[in-house]
Amino acid sequence: MITHRTYQNEADKKLMRELVYAFPENNLHILDLPYRFSSWSFDHPENTRLWFNEKNELVAWAVLQTPFWFIDYAFNPERGDELHQEILTWADEQAKKIINDSTGHACWFVSVFLNQKNHIRNLEKAGFASQTNVAEDAWSKVFMQWKGFPKEFPKPDGYIFRPLRDDEANAYVDLHQSVFQSKNMTLEWRKRTLQVHNSETDMVAVAPDGSLAAFCIGWIRNDEGQIEPMGVSKNHRKLGLGQALLAETIKRLQKQGAEKIYVETDNFRDAALQLYESVGFEVIQNVEVYRKDYE
Repeated sequence: MITHRTYQNEADKKLMRELVYAFPENNLHILDLPYRFSSWSFDHPENTRLWFNEKNELVAWAVLQTPFWFIDYAFNPERGDELHQEILTWADEQAKKIINDSTGHACWFVSVFLNQKNHIRNLEKAGFASQTNVAEDAWSKVFMQWKGFPKEFPKPDGYIFRPLRDDEANAYVDLHQSVFQSKNMTLEWRKRTLQVHNSETDMVAVAPDGSLAAFCIGWIRNDEGQIEPMGVSKNHRKLGLGQALLAETIKRLQKQGAEKIYVETDNFRDAALQLYESVGFEVIQNVEVYRKDYE
């Protein structure tokens, strides 16, 4: 018999991470979970659900990630389509319940690997539609792996690369919001990431005037790393700054033991995709984005 409840505390996050780690081939977000689990979505526990089996073992979880507009979830594949459909049913009911609240949205998205045919079938059955070939605002993603090659990317004159300092969290938030043109990044979220992150790979570029010009955060678990997020201020682009900072972050991840390094990006954002390709990333998985609208 499956039981479920709302999110309670940090111990639940540990269980949620362990479920993902147990089935890495089924999940897009693995290495960057600490980043996503630091978001302010968890300040609203009613938007997170955990499912347990008869032995009180976690078999599934789901969270409506308001800042991303995405439904993050994971489940034990041995439980099959029935549990997946139950997750989507809960998410649907919760999305309807909060549509007029501060955490609600008029539409929600789910990411899925192109080869996850069962996942796609269940999403379509639940009313989600692929955004790959829609007439307007088409959206799909790619998951990339750094293949690496011996090439240097010189740092622009006058810029300094170093880890973000604790007292720069406010400046980081301002830069992040400016780069992504969104207020979703908050000071509390950024402070939480600093508590769960390896500071040596939490990189920023400091401009000659002392302001933050770019950021590149590298996450690591065991021998694998991931870039999430990365951004360059519009006032400091076309200088090679992004390439140089990304290459420096990769070097630091390698020093920390990362043998494989990944990044997820939209495949229609030519500048971002070209940046990652120029530094040695190659597409290893295509990612479909599915959407469901709520009136």
